[in-house]
Amino acid sequence: MTLRISRQNHWFNQLWLAGWISASLFIAAPSAGTQNGAESWVSTWATAPVLLLPPDARATAGLGAEPVRIQGQTLRQIVHTSIGGSALRVALTNLFGNGPLEIGGAHVARRRDGASIGPEAAAVLHFNGQPSAIIAVGATVLSDPVQLEVPVLTDLAVDLYLPGDLSTFSATYHSAALTTNYLSPVGNHVATIQLPVDRTFQNWFYLSRVEVLAPSGTSVIVTLGNSITDGTASTPDTNSRWPDFLARRLVARGETPPGVLNVGIAGNRVLNHNAGLGILRRDSSAPAPPPPNPNTLFGPSALSRLERDVFEQPGVTHIVVLESTNDIGMAFESESPTVEQLIAGHTQLVKRAHARGLKIYGGTLAPFEGAFYFRDIGEVKRQALNRWMRTSGVYDAVIDFDAAVNNPDQPSRFLETYQSGDWLHPSDEGYRVMVEAIDLTLFDR
Repeated sequence: MTLRISRQNHWFNQLWLAGWISASLFIAAPSAGTQNGAESWVSTWATAPVLLLPPDARATAGLGAEPVRIQGQTLRQIVHTSIGGSALRVALTNLFGNGPLEIGGAHVARRRDGASIGPEAAAVLHFNGQPSAIIAVGATVLSDPVQLEVPVLTDLAVDLYLPGDLSTFSATYHSAALTTNYLSPVGNHVATIQLPVDRTFQNWFYLSRVEVLAPSGTSVIVTLGNSITDGTASTPDTNSRWPDFLARRLVARGETPPGVLNVGIAGNRVLNHNAGLGILRRDSSAPAPPPPNPNTLFGPSALSRLERDVFEQPGVTHIVVLESTNDIGMAFESESPTVEQLIAGHTQLVKRAHARGLKIYGGTLAPFEGAFYFRDIGEVKRQALNRWMRTSGVYDAVIDFDAAVNNPDQPSRFLETYQSGDWLHPSDEGYRVMVEAIDLTLFDR
């Protein structure tokens, strides 16, 4: 039997769906050890999905090299936990698909090395008791809980067998995983100890988050940002994004650490959706047209994705915002957006977080003189926005990333050892130093 999940059916099916979800969670709770209220579900890992256009649309938009496409193969994707727990469940998403997504089999295990897993800590994933599921366009499905001891700061391998030919469809993925993932030859290779590898890739397909059963009251920090939060230019397979360094610092305190979730999207802006290549290729002799959908490439604006990517994370208590470098840089010489517009956008983020009872902290923008889109007017805006953050008191606290990485003798530029070579993104050491500037007591409950 295959579970079908659709949000386009008649209202009776929606009531039925709500009923079995409630029932399955109720039944799962005692088996997961939550009957005494000592534990609750919180996210240990998450990513922000964007749209991968079909190949013909990508070609029309001039989006360059084609990412991996799946044709009846098995994915083994690696995620790195922040906190641990006594049980686990995985959320899969078909948010931006243009057809139903069939999951022919799914499995989770601790990763040993490369594409190999350990059989001593592994489990088949089920969906309402079934080993397969069909996820409707725009929908997300949460696996049934599995009893699996999940350590802190551990690599998990999530296997997905996707029996259909997805090569010509839109897909839901995160483009910059900075983690090597594995695609098998054709066939169901779920739970194979040493996955046969047809090719590797550095994206995450159809994964939304991983939840663990952790002590009740465990905090969850969601880091909302652009490529600097996403970890661009950090060394792949080393977990050297600044949220990774933050998770390690919090674990090292020796207390019950908060979860740390990274929902950064490279190129993201606070005020506007996906800019498209038309902006970034403005100096090219043959600019490409922008992608036709705001959910592709750089994703929807932070203001529009706040609900889905942040508020819906189980257990969220704190938000760290590091956004607006692209609002400023992608404007080039334009007066718009103005500083006042940027402030208004950030103020809306704060108000909406406070309406949910969440703490929200602002990160000052790092310098970017030397980057391809640096302009003098942009530096004026950056300095003004940082000044507002530091002095206005709108954010619950301010993390001064700018002061941590800039050159004191030339504050519009990175200190050279802290930049990766493009004068826009930090090096691994720069990401580490950013986190050293964070007062960890900000995340105490």
